[in-house]
Amino acid sequence: MRPHRTPLLFLLAILCHSPQWGQAANSQVVELKGDAGGKRFDGIGVVNGGGATSVLLKDYPEPQRSQILDMVYKPKFGASVSALLVEIPGDGNSTQGSMPSHMHTRDDLDYTRGYLWWILCEAKKRNPDLSLDGTAWSAPSWVGDGAKFPSGKYGDAQFWTQDTIGYYVKWLEGLRKVYGLEFDALGCRNEKGYSPEFVKMLRTTLDANGFKSVKVHAFDHFTKDKFDFVKEMLTDEKLRDSIDIISGHTLSTNAPKRFPATAEVQQMAAQMNKPIWDTEDHVYKKGFDCEISIVQAFNDNFISSGATRTVNWYDIAGLYAMEPFSEDPAMLLAHSPWSGHYQVREALWGYAHYGQFSQVGWQYLNGGCGELSGGGSMVTLKSPGDDYSIIIETKDAKAPQQLQFQISGGLSGNGLCVWRSNAKEQFIQQPGIKPANGTFTITLDPDSIYSLSTTTGQQKGSFADIPTPKPFPFPYYETFEQYASPKEWGHLPRYTADIADAFEIAERPDKQGKCLRQVVPKPTISWAPDWLPYTILGDDSWQDYEVSADVYLNPGDSAAVMGRINDVGTGYGFIPKGYFLKLADNGQCQLVVIRGKKDKKKPVGDAEQQAILRGLKDDGEGGEKVLATVQLPGISPNQWHHLKLCFQGSTLMGFVDDKLVLTATDGLYARGMAGLMAGGERKRLSTPYFDNLLINGINAPTPKPSSAIARQLPIYRTSAGK
Repeated sequence: MRPHRTPLLFLLAILCHSPQWGQAANSQVVELKGDAGGKRFDGIGVVNGGGATSVLLKDYPEPQRSQILDMVYKPKFGASVSALLVEIPGDGNSTQGSMPSHMHTRDDLDYTRGYLWWILCEAKKRNPDLSLDGTAWSAPSWVGDGAKFPSGKYGDAQFWTQDTIGYYVKWLEGLRKVYGLEFDALGCRNEKGYSPEFVKMLRTTLDANGFKSVKVHAFDHFTKDKFDFVKEMLTDEKLRDSIDIISGHTLSTNAPKRFPATAEVQQMAAQMNKPIWDTEDHVYKKGFDCEISIVQAFNDNFISSGATRTVNWYDIAGLYAMEPFSEDPAMLLAHSPWSGHYQVREALWGYAHYGQFSQVGWQYLNGGCGELSGGGSMVTLKSPGDDYSIIIETKDAKAPQQLQFQISGGLSGNGLCVWRSNAKEQFIQQPGIKPANGTFTITLDPDSIYSLSTTTGQQKGSFADIPTPKPFPFPYYETFEQYASPKEWGHLPRYTADIADAFEIAERPDKQGKCLRQVVPKPTISWAPDWLPYTILGDDSWQDYEVSADVYLNPGDSAAVMGRINDVGTGYGFIPKGYFLKLADNGQCQLVVIRGKKDKKKPVGDAEQQAILRGLKDDGEGGEKVLATVQLPGISPNQWHHLKLCFQGSTLMGFVDDKLVLTATDGLYARGMAGLMAGGERKRLSTPYFDNLLINGINAPTPKPSSAIARQLPIYRTSAGK
């Protein structure tokens, strides 16, 4: 059921010339006047980020990698989104994982780390008119170190500093100078409150550094009081001039903890001539229900909150299926780059019902947007010329209903194409409609989506012969020697998914080739509750196997190999469930089970696991329990050592330099993925090196090093970045 909206309908009558709708011969009459005016349409789209949402997409072979991008970003083909908001990576976990920053430290700068630059380039290449936007979730620890903190509400005071603004400017400079791209808009920080002084400094600094055209939206929060700052804008001229767009999250009727923009907020925004944007909404549903709910959310955000742009979290699920939110709410699943398999969800066609029939810069036509008398909603979008599109959803309808449209005011008199989705079939073209004497009628089925438009060229894009899925290759042996130019690969090896901090391809400290290193020196200004750096890879169905790696410890470091990882947190907090074998530079070696912090909303596992957990106490920050420990002689910093963790039923065995040093019996986890971990404390993280990562059968011979599959290509040219 939709909430009661009498006050809002009154406001819309004042601000938006409420639809001239009536009843005639069992039809609801809608008068569409091309000269009625209306608010600017700023687009619909998606978030890429808020987690390492596309970490596996970069590893797909061609042509599947390009096909996936086409389905989301190519105009009039698939989703055809018109707006993209990305996370400006800050090394910290921001839901499913972390993405490497362009500045790990104050004196560090690299514009080839990670895959996000590549995503932006590929999206913009497909649609030059795509609107680009971004903000940070986390940030490196050096940001705000020792700075004077301006006033703010919520979040980390350390973030609301000039350092952060300089960090943003460096990102924008890299986007412009290296990749030839420009952001259209920039947020302050994702879901961490607000600071009036920060946004004033941000606007001033952007203007002074050649980014006057970048609009600032604020403050991208989701709580009930997220728009409280709008009143301050009325009396604070500098604050008002610094914020171009009033923004918040989860405005739609389908969002959890929904708090739309009130009539008062909309009135103040109109008074200041500021648009309202929903800079992150969520539709966590299955199948066609997800698709129609996306369209309902887009319609509702304008009708209820006056929001002229909505971007949903998130676009492409290019991550491991075991991770949180790995299916809902993404429009496309890309869990299997080693096979090339991907899957288009029904959700994608919800975006298409908007994306293929509109463009940024059109306008919501006054009189053509509102709720339907028989259940559902509609919006009308008009081009700068005379074309127009009508997007309708009938999710709440109980029976067919008829709409009669009366067209005037310079709108095109051409025929309209009609595209429909329902639970049986998605995005199917229907017989067109030709207005007669400026009038046409359509009968709408319940629980359906319709797009009507005088534009042409729409299509239901698809690709034949999508490869069948295959399990992760086993055994798997990564020597890191095949990445001759790490920057071509974003400094990231294939298939590793960093859950916290950054594991990058590096030169071995002994200059004997390539290896992997955890490179973040201090805990980040984290968006989610913090833990330790780790990265995962593999198959969560693995049971009995060995995971091993060579590790090189700097002074004060510790490092671990991980196994049977079957959970990496709920999305806000990233403590895994699994086991690790850890070695410190002083020779202490431990075999540990991680039970994770208890989550009342999420089952911990099957009945056997729950019975075991009832008898345990959380001994550490993440529920770590040391199963066995030993002090080893001859271990010191600046040495390579070989760690191996073996799983055989409930028996766990830890080896150092091929000698069995620890054994334990534990039946909590019977299966899960492999991983690498670096130790750390509140003020310092370990930055060890890892090499010769091997996941193998128990006592099996060492296989040949794993290599790229056919058409697995780098994401950057060698010349990119500095």
